[in-house]
Amino acid sequence: MIERRSKRRTEAAHSALHTAAGEAVTVVHLAAEYFPYARTGGLAEAVAGLARFQALAGIRTMAIMPLYRTAREVAGELEPVGEAFTVQVGPRLEQARLLREVNPRPGGRIHFIEHDGYFDRERIYGDAKGDYQDNPERFAFFALAAVAALPRLTTGPILLHAHDWHSALAVVYLRTYYGGLPWFDAIRSVLSVHNAGYQGHWRPEILPLLGIPWELYNYRQLEWYDQVNVLKGGLVNADAVVTVSPNHANELRTTEGGFGLHAVFNWLGDRFVGIVNGIDQKVWDPTGDPHIALPFSREDCRPKVQCKLATQRAFSLPENPTLPLFGMAARLVTQKGIDIILKGTDLFDLDAQYVFLGAGEPRFEHALTELSEARPDRVAVNTKFTDHLEHVLMAGADICLMPCQYEPCGLTQMRAQRYGVIPVARRVGGLADTIDDSVTGFLFDEYGSEPLVGAALRALDRYVEPDEWNRIRLTAMGRDFSWERSVERYFDVYRRVIGGEFRSSEVP
Repeated sequence: MIERRSKRRTEAAHSALHTAAGEAVTVVHLAAEYFPYARTGGLAEAVAGLARFQALAGIRTMAIMPLYRTAREVAGELEPVGEAFTVQVGPRLEQARLLREVNPRPGGRIHFIEHDGYFDRERIYGDAKGDYQDNPERFAFFALAAVAALPRLTTGPILLHAHDWHSALAVVYLRTYYGGLPWFDAIRSVLSVHNAGYQGHWRPEILPLLGIPWELYNYRQLEWYDQVNVLKGGLVNADAVVTVSPNHANELRTTEGGFGLHAVFNWLGDRFVGIVNGIDQKVWDPTGDPHIALPFSREDCRPKVQCKLATQRAFSLPENPTLPLFGMAARLVTQKGIDIILKGTDLFDLDAQYVFLGAGEPRFEHALTELSEARPDRVAVNTKFTDHLEHVLMAGADICLMPCQYEPCGLTQMRAQRYGVIPVARRVGGLADTIDDSVTGFLFDEYGSEPLVGAALRALDRYVEPDEWNRIRLTAMGRDFSWERSVERYFDVYRRVIGGEFRSSEVP
């Protein structure tokens, strides 16, 4: 017991992030998803990657997420952190427990908020009928319970880093429910916006159920077009706001790209910054990837031909090393550009093969499946996404399709370039920040089938010139998309928040 307590004191004293007085600061991430415990898209991987690499950089890092059924299955043996505690969310008194893994994984330590009534369900956000009707109460409880649990993690300074609308209420509760309590008042906060297309819009009558005073329902704080907007509440209460690429930060400041919150993003001024996500370049490394047929490198790409044949076999396409292979690993939703892929047949009239890996809207799954049945020699679809198959696809594809309607950051284009797969993508968000047109990929501007096909044709024109294609491929494979670069940028934001350099103005 003495040794354990001594170790915990040592951990608490160590952090690369300090206050001006030299006190170690603990960064606590709050998120609805965290890889590998619960994942529906890029949020889980982004939060887990950031926390892990911050911990490796010497920042004392922890994370809190709901204990979903899937999270319990993945986590294995758990131990309580203190006794169960009561959380009052509006008129309701709910019991919560804070748990952690007995055998934690490397990186920042993960904690779970347990409430089986809210989180022990088959899916995270909803079922076949749609979103769970009690999502407002579920995530309000999570946010409030997470803030209530913070003193169990450390008695020292905390920087609370909330992610997306699911945890944005934690920032609101910090300044309202816990406002006036010195220890909580000292907590600094950052809110990351991974996808501003999801904001948490609910009817005003929900406020009493969330324990939020009616005074906050005004156009400067939580009111948004006669609705409660949870993300907006987080934005106006956070000390700083981050989105996941510099170009997307600029987009969110515009009427066209701000999802109705452009005025708030502009009001934030220099407290709103864009930082590109990273990828784990040890996991996404073709020189030692255990999922692929043969390792290859920037210095020797020849084994990629065998990887291509293995990919064609894995997706039941005819094996042809010379035919260009387009790959798309994404949720099959409008945001990812599936509608302009399917509009007309021009793209599929090109002399090429296509692999679509991912699930999504039934109409898109059905349309792509019909297309693959009509053209089995050219089109393959697999809606049972796995990490293994994504690695196989990245190793064997030649061109990566990302014709997104919008894309805050994107990770697939970074992985693709590491494997010598050249992106054909729309010039939006993080795609514009991580792909150089005609240098490491091919970009188009207008959202439509014709511009997409035009960019694909430009790629194919280079593909038939081996020396030129090899030049593009080698340049792409040499790009640095490491989390280490992103962590440095976040460290700067944290330092400025802790030092009080960001000046907040009157609520918009």
